[in-house]
Amino acid sequence: MRRLKILHRTYYNFSGSVQLQPHRLLLRPREGAGLHIECSKLDITPAAQIRWLRDAYDNSVAIATFDSPTAHLGIVSECIVQQFDETPLDFLVADFAVNYPFNYDPDSAEVLRPYLRSFARGDQAELGAWVQRYWHAGESVQTYGLLARLCTGISQSLTYQIREQPGVQSAVETLMRGAGSCRDFANLFMEAAHFLGLAARFVSGYLNAPFEDGRSGSTHAWAEVYLPGAGWKGFDPTSGEIAGARHIAVAVARLPEVVSPVTGAFFGPAGADLSVGVWVSEL
Repeated sequence: MRRLKILHRTYYNFSGSVQLQPHRLLLRPREGAGLHIECSKLDITPAAQIRWLRDAYDNSVAIATFDSPTAHLGIVSECIVQQFDETPLDFLVADFAVNYPFNYDPDSAEVLRPYLRSFARGDQAELGAWVQRYWHAGESVQTYGLLARLCTGISQSLTYQIREQPGVQSAVETLMRGAGSCRDFANLFMEAAHFLGLAARFVSGYLNAPFEDGRSGSTHAWAEVYLPGAGWKGFDPTSGEIAGARHIAVAVARLPEVVSPVTGAFFGPAGADLSVGVWVSEL
């Protein structure tokens, strides 16, 4: 078991005094068998009323509402978590799903329907041609092996870029550019899984890893695929590995746009400078 401290700071400096509308915050990690929250603190400036809820994906959401006009907004989330997921490959897939292709049982298929539907934009023939580099119809392959093949294929064949622009590239756009951010790679992997008829969803969270500039930790995105007998299993196409002890999930959704850490609006002069910092350290 590892104890990790996660510090996530978000600062907005507006061009003048503004009235903040309610903000939706996805900053609290998802608890489960692999992760327990020991303590957490959320500080917001200016003062805000905070209401916690669970959304339809069972993500922990904070809704912050504000009374006073302000020229600045600061959101500081601090959590200490206990991370137990040291052996991510220690799982068993149901016998009928060990080899691809397979069909989900009727009850599971009904529940998984939203995660089986593709929202890909662009020419799906191009996505299909890319997937066929890693699997040909009629080929005998283990389901996990195929997913691992796709995951490492994205990591090894495309160029990772830190992309500050908001939004997520379509799968086809990422293939055409040959490059993308972690969220672009996660979206491509998710759409490839959809193309193969597998239930997949988008994950946002934190990565516990050292960086060349001395930082340790960052926001990160990957994807999960539902494997019968094993449940939702994470795949990180940025690094080409299965999600494990380095990955701390915060939110899941069927669409990447739903899981931004901070979402909100304001009335007042246009323009704002944004500064975000994330630190993950072992205790």
